[in-house]
Amino acid sequence: MNKEDMKIENLYDLTHTMAGGFMKQYEFPWEILPHIGEMIEELGKNLSSDEYNQYGTNVWIHKSVEMPPTACVKGPLIICKDAEIRQCAFIRGNVLVGEGATVGNSTELKNVILFDRVQVPHYNYVGDSILGYKSHMGAGSITSNVKSDKQLVRVHGEDGDIETGLKKFGAMLGDCVEVGCGSVLNPGTVVGKNSNIYPLSSVRGCVNGNSIYKKQGEIVEKRL
Repeated sequence: MNKEDMKIENLYDLTHTMAGGFMKQYEFPWEILPHIGEMIEELGKNLSSDEYNQYGTNVWIHKSVEMPPTACVKGPLIICKDAEIRQCAFIRGNVLVGEGATVGNSTELKNVILFDRVQVPHYNYVGDSILGYKSHMGAGSITSNVKSDKQLVRVHGEDGDIETGLKKFGAMLGDCVEVGCGSVLNPGTVVGKNSNIYPLSSVRGCVNGNSIYKKQGEIVEKRL
């Protein structure tokens, strides 16, 4: 994957998120990560009280959403229409849950944008990441968002590295990405649209769109 393919316009259909207008200000998706909280607070101010309930100063939950008693949520947070929040979900703040998205049992979210109809349904950790429209993470798959040496994260493109200046950076998943069960997306991972990650994978670096990631060094193009 080259730098051009990593740009927001080539990874995401911005009509499928409330954050679309905000994201257009940036070139690469990880540039948004330090600003998700302020974005949510700005968006929240303009949400209709006919559609959203506001809790405290910075939590907005659409009235169609049923919150289980065991879920724990902290702001800034917006949960959009028809999202499904399951038992024991832990939403730690700086989170936008898109329309029709699923946040599953014992799933933990922190500083993330979930586009509409994203599924993180079973025992997932997603931190400092952006998941595109209809992307899905299989049971137990996680984003690892800090390098073991605690150094700043670089994105490794085919045409050179990009210095992000970020210590915490999970994964950027394009639209309609499928991540297999038990996989780990290492810091700085970028996966292009319509790609599949095999179960139990340890993904490091970038995966082109319309690809199948089988293991490190074995990535094949999908036959459409």
